[in-house]
Amino acid sequence: MFVDEVMGLVELNPLKDALVGLPGVNGLSTEQRKRLTIAVELVANPSIIFMDEPTSGLDARAAAIVMRTVRNTVDTGRTVVCTIHQPSID
Repeated sequence: MFVDEVMGLVELNPLKDALVGLPGVNGLSTEQRKRLTIAVELVANPSIIFMDEPTSGLDARAAAIVMRTVRNTVDTGRTVVCTIHQPSID
């Protein structure tokens, strides 16, 4: 039951039967993998989560989806400490 709640929280329910696969080859996208990593940590039901650059390597759309997942996590009453670097325009 709790795993299903976490899957919904990180918006991965449509991919619950997907294979993770290899980066850039098949399976989950980089953004989906980042959300999966957050989900794996949430299953332990921590009260505080530390995230180091969860949006690194993502385009603006994917970063927004990951940050929505972070916001959903905060909305459950957990504390999230997160570092984010502004992407370069170069």
